[in-house]
Amino acid sequence: MNEVTFLNPGFFWLFAAFPFAIGWYIWKRKQQTASLTISSVNGFKASPSWLSKLKPVLFALRLLALSFMIVAMARPRTVDVNSKTRTSMGIDIVMAVDVSGSMLAKDLKPNRLEGLKRVAEDFVDNRPNDRIGLVVYAGQSYTKIPVTSDKELVKEAIRSIQYDDQVMEDGTGIGVGLATAINRLKDSKAKSRIIILLTDGVNNSGFIDPRMASDMAKEYGIKVYTIGIGTNGQAMMPYAKDANGKLLYQMAPVQIDEGLMKEIASKTDGTYFRATSNSKLKSIYDQINKLEKTEIEEQKFYNYDEKFRPWVWAAFGLLLAEAFARKTLYRSFI
Repeated sequence: MNEVTFLNPGFFWLFAAFPFAIGWYIWKRKQQTASLTISSVNGFKASPSWLSKLKPVLFALRLLALSFMIVAMARPRTVDVNSKTRTSMGIDIVMAVDVSGSMLAKDLKPNRLEGLKRVAEDFVDNRPNDRIGLVVYAGQSYTKIPVTSDKELVKEAIRSIQYDDQVMEDGTGIGVGLATAINRLKDSKAKSRIIILLTDGVNNSGFIDPRMASDMAKEYGIKVYTIGIGTNGQAMMPYAKDANGKLLYQMAPVQIDEGLMKEIASKTDGTYFRATSNSKLKSIYDQINKLEKTEIEEQKFYNYDEKFRPWVWAAFGLLLAEAFARKTLYRSFI
């Protein structure tokens, strides 16, 4: 049901005059009533006519008619709003995620990889008008999902990310991860193309130099936001597996090549961030979300349905009834 609004609500201030009108009517009525002092009223006792008792109804009808006219002048109406949203060519985003063994470090909860997955899903939810893809890398890299507008598919791909040294060579190949992400975006026709490159280590694997990959990104006009994940100092890192295949942990220094990450970001007009906790990582993704906005044009169409006419007709009917009663039933009382 559409909400009723008023175009000229200022007319409702006229109701403030009603108490004065009622007071004036009562005072005038008393002035019109003659009084006679006699010793006895026994000879004059008679039941007053029901018409005389109902005479104030005429004033009530006039007052009610005036109320309806005020409401009509305030212009009640309902509005039906139709909006048409047009999204300009959106942003294509590829998240390049480090899945090396060190991403299982427990300085983020429950570990770096799981903490990232939760934040990345929220990020996807906040980009309804953009296409998003996912690349994972360690010693090698591959495309988990190409850029797509199917957000549920992207989130499912994020949830399925895991460390598996049986499938992918361990290590941190920042160059190959970045190059794979660039390959996913280089032919994109999107207004803006973004890579979010996340790592927790130092480039020590892969056959592509990260600086060469950043030159490629710059050439294609792709902006790279880099994120170094891990606390400052030391963290519980996996270093081996026991006889049952369970990971063993020990304290180890956190090493991130921040100089390289800053260089990649600076060269491509991006920004480098350092995520030392779950909350900091979420804050970083929120900042990126605010920095990269998709232009949305919204047109609204208003269809007004005027409701003042029934009030006018009701006021007219009440005034007609009051005039008829005054000229017929109450003619002898006036």
